[in-house]
Amino acid sequence: MHIVIIGVGGVGGYFGGKIANSGQKVTLVARGKHLAAIKKNGLQVKSINGDFVTHPFCATNQIDTVEKADVVLICTKSWQVAEAAKSIQPILKEDTIVIPLQNGADNAEKVCSVVDAKHVLGGLCKIYSKIEAPGIISHFGHQPEVVFGELDKSKTNRLEVVKEVFDKAGFTNTISEDIEVDIWSKFMFITTVSGIGALTRATIGEVYENPETYRILKQTAAEIYNVGIAKGVSLPEDIVHRILAFIGKQPYDSTASMQRDIMQGRPSELDNFNGFIVKQGAKLDISTPANTFIYSCLLPMEAKARTLKNK
Repeated sequence: MHIVIIGVGGVGGYFGGKIANSGQKVTLVARGKHLAAIKKNGLQVKSINGDFVTHPFCATNQIDTVEKADVVLICTKSWQVAEAAKSIQPILKEDTIVIPLQNGADNAEKVCSVVDAKHVLGGLCKIYSKIEAPGIISHFGHQPEVVFGELDKSKTNRLEVVKEVFDKAGFTNTISEDIEVDIWSKFMFITTVSGIGALTRATIGEVYENPETYRILKQTAAEIYNVGIAKGVSLPEDIVHRILAFIGKQPYDSTASMQRDIMQGRPSELDNFNGFIVKQGAKLDISTPANTFIYSCLLPMEAKARTLKNK
């Protein structure tokens, strides 16, 4: 089995690192100083579950030189998914499995728009992690987990193939009964904490315990629920309550990656999170005032970050 990881940030670095460290054949597709450090010293993972250094089968920025893949994990940011999916065309075989793992509600759809849908599984992950320095990944919160499943809810043999890879790597993984519901549930959590966190510069705990920001959290989540239901996602009626309870159990000082990106002046997933709900709400004639306010207030910073990136 050859597993290719596209994007070696907090998500791809941790899960790709774990798979490589279990002795499986892994190629990491990275770039810049991060890639140079991995090639020189291996990939170092600092984790609350134990540190390790792994030397993958291959680390490169030239995907057209990579051997054909059995499994591809796309671990870029949401706004990079379509480009990443285009890039993997040279390494696809007839039965290659492709799983996007980033946050967002429509990543599998983006991959299917570029790659034959027969290759694609839905997926998501749960982890707090980031690049600490070139070649070094920091996993600092949450027991890592990957959830994946067929987009049509069917049970197939290839799900067990993927599970075997993840089991051998030693991290929790679950075959979903309804991956669309699981993706939207994670999306509700991450979008709700990311937007208000970026706007207030406060931690998840601070936002949750303040009555006024809690009210905005609840309204943001409720709007996401309304849009999801309108799009035909079978979200349970109590999902908003469950997500708010889950937010309350997060480490008090934790922050979401979108918040950290915005605070540090980097391009973020704003358009894929609150912006996605605003645009889908407009399309479906559903009111989204909380998401619209958050999105509108953060847009100038996002535009500035992208302008600086393109200079």
